[in-house]
Amino acid sequence: MTPVEKTEMELRVTEETRLVEPPKPEESFQFPEYLIVLAKRKSFIFKFVGVAILLSVITVLLLPNSYTGNAKILPPQQNQSMGAIAALSQLGPLAALAGQSLGLRNPSDIYVAMLKSDTVANALVDRFSLMSIYKKKLHIDARRRLADQTEISAGKDGVISISVDDHDPQRAANLANAYVEELEKLTKTLNVTEAGKRRLFFEREVKIENDNLAEAEVALKQTQEKTGLILLDSQSKAIIGSLSSLRAQIAAQEVKVQAMRSFATAENPDLVLAEQELTSMRAQLDRLERGQGGRSIAEVPIEKVPTAGLEYIRKFRDVKYHEALFELLAKQYEAAKIDEARDSLIVQQMDKALVPERKSGPLRMVIVLTVTILAFLVASLMAFSMEAVEQARENPQFSARFQLFSFYFFGERKS
Repeated sequence: MTPVEKTEMELRVTEETRLVEPPKPEESFQFPEYLIVLAKRKSFIFKFVGVAILLSVITVLLLPNSYTGNAKILPPQQNQSMGAIAALSQLGPLAALAGQSLGLRNPSDIYVAMLKSDTVANALVDRFSLMSIYKKKLHIDARRRLADQTEISAGKDGVISISVDDHDPQRAANLANAYVEELEKLTKTLNVTEAGKRRLFFEREVKIENDNLAEAEVALKQTQEKTGLILLDSQSKAIIGSLSSLRAQIAAQEVKVQAMRSFATAENPDLVLAEQELTSMRAQLDRLERGQGGRSIAEVPIEKVPTAGLEYIRKFRDVKYHEALFELLAKQYEAAKIDEARDSLIVQQMDKALVPERKSGPLRMVIVLTVTILAFLVASLMAFSMEAVEQARENPQFSARFQLFSFYFFGERKS
């Protein structure tokens, strides 16, 4: 008989013997088995938990204290004063566009996103030399560490709270306040306010018109040098100036109508009124140009000057037109700059971060208690496991199966 057959036969005999054994009568009451196991292994459990507690106490005592700097920002508000809009309406046809609401739908959420942006984080990393403090070689690692130490949230009332943890209480307060300062800088850069958007729009238009005016002046100078004409008669000059000013107003009104059509429906009363004003201005220009005899009034001075002055008059008319339009846009640009300076005070710090007097962490007692509970659970599981292994070794069936496993595993691998 081979060793394998012998082992299998012993296993079958053991199982048959176990099956034919008469069942033992059940006792009326049995003490919980797991309590017996815990009491039996109490020495191991106490030693394991004691070592864990000792290590946790040493660890928490070596941890440095942490301090939290807290700052709060009032919810951003959008200024839509009717008095300001009425004052702007006296500056020209584009004032209605300047007074339109371009406010943000949810300013608090957008300001929270700005506070969490990489732009603000990079500025703080460079400003406080956080790479050396956090012992990081890359900006991205320093930003992540700062993000882990910072909590930014907006409450139901819209108030934005900024909390920064640091081992240095002074630096914790300075970092929280620096978040507010960097937010103000970023707000001015991105022009998220209504006035900032208006200022950016008019700044671009003024620059374009300034270039056009410079080109028209250069063309007029070249014409003067070419024709030898320097001045026109007073009638021609007055007529050209009047027509150029009216055309500049029409151009400005067209920009206003085009902008309103991008966000207003065709039935919008403001849009309808602006279109009617544009139609009226065009009709006025047509009457001035046609005159009573059906001939353009702008051609009256042209017929009275030499043929060589025809080109000069056209260039002079272009200069007057661009001057009027540039003056109109410049007024709107200055009004937007004033409005932006006023709106820059919208982000106000309600609570300035002060140097914390008490530490916020680590919670040493909580850490020790948590480690103690976990150590007890782990030690209990290990005690149950050891008890199960010990009982299995005393079972003949387990010994026979283990021998069979050892023979198959080690015996076949050697062969």
